[in-house]
Amino acid sequence: MNPSTQQTPSQRPFPRREILLFGGLALVVLAVFASMGPAYATRMMVEAACYAILALGLTIQWGYAGQFNAGIMGFVALGGFSATFFSIPVNHAFWASDLPGRLGWVLLAIVAAVALVLAVSRIDRLGVPRWLRTLITVIVALIAYLVVISWLRSVTGDIESQVEFIGGLGLPVWLGWIVGGVLAGGIGYVIGHICLGLRSDYLVIATLGIAEIIKAFLKNSDWLTRGTATISPLPWPVPDPGEVGFVTARALYFCVTAVLIAVIFFLLHRAYHAPWGRMIRAIRDNEVSAAAMGKSINRRRQEIFVFGCILMGLGGAVLTSFTGIFDPQGYLPLNHTFLVLVMVILGGPGNNLGTLFGAVLVYVIWIMSGPLALALMHLVTALGGDWFGWQPGNLDSRALQARVFVIGLLILLVLRFAPRGMIPERVAQHD
Repeated sequence: MNPSTQQTPSQRPFPRREILLFGGLALVVLAVFASMGPAYATRMMVEAACYAILALGLTIQWGYAGQFNAGIMGFVALGGFSATFFSIPVNHAFWASDLPGRLGWVLLAIVAAVALVLAVSRIDRLGVPRWLRTLITVIVALIAYLVVISWLRSVTGDIESQVEFIGGLGLPVWLGWIVGGVLAGGIGYVIGHICLGLRSDYLVIATLGIAEIIKAFLKNSDWLTRGTATISPLPWPVPDPGEVGFVTARALYFCVTAVLIAVIFFLLHRAYHAPWGRMIRAIRDNEVSAAAMGKSINRRRQEIFVFGCILMGLGGAVLTSFTGIFDPQGYLPLNHTFLVLVMVILGGPGNNLGTLFGAVLVYVIWIMSGPLALALMHLVTALGGDWFGWQPGNLDSRALQARVFVIGLLILLVLRFAPRGMIPERVAQHD
């Protein structure tokens, strides 16, 4: 590309819209600080920052490459599990028994079984007919599964009866965050390798199903995660509230998340404006033309999908550590998939700054719509009681339901009046 045709900084319009929107958002956050107190407001900002990491992961998948990931919840849960497993204390009763050795042999058997099935699936290269290869592969896979699962159930049953669960590794929290991102990226690689060559709606179905499988696995693996019994408290990478107080501890945690977002934002900004980013957008906008130029479509799409999953795993790990409890049942599609989608839609898919704006604004609305709806309901029922003798039932649960209504109304308004988001992607124009 000829540099003379690129848009120079002096030609870029003054970011009046961004300044006005972020200024208004700052006023809203200050109003929450003044009305709800600093402890509540700092907790809200930390959680909003965690969601911003998730939203950045989705915006590079959906905004950059047009990949619709409906399984964000699963990658969040993987990150949360990794943060928990690496940071909680070691279960010495487990490591003092013969159970680690037995569990290790079973894990080796699983690896050997997978290798055996893969080897059998390629015997057609030796001249075996394909129908016979498929039949033999299915039979071998079925036998290997039955054998391995029986061994695994025997060991996990002994773990639950003797030591409850295997415990953690007692390592630094940040290490669990990194591994959480890598683990989510690995799962994303497998999903992408299978599904990205298909139509986009198959990717939605696959990610949705994988998310539910991950949640079900974590929920039912009592020997690994304690299942519904949950694990708490989880350590923080900064001094906890018992040492320095709630506000200071949460403010320190917010500083950590802010640094993470700054690093991610910088890397994404550089990638977006690099040749790699332009190639990704070219594939999104016109896949046929990009393929005609010799670009490897599936490989680039898989790269962007894995990067997005890494950010989702990282965000899930940071969020789970902050909440201080690992509860597989607590990962919900509404909170950990739909809400992130709304953040990206409202902020502007493909615009990192818009995604950050949407993440904070939507989370503030999500958190504050409950108390505001409850206050409004109390006012209305008080007036109704004085005038008509109203005696309503439980208002708290109804106020929580109002959050869903408010978010639904918000997304409806945005799609009607700003379909490209509040801060839409700004595509550079060249002469």
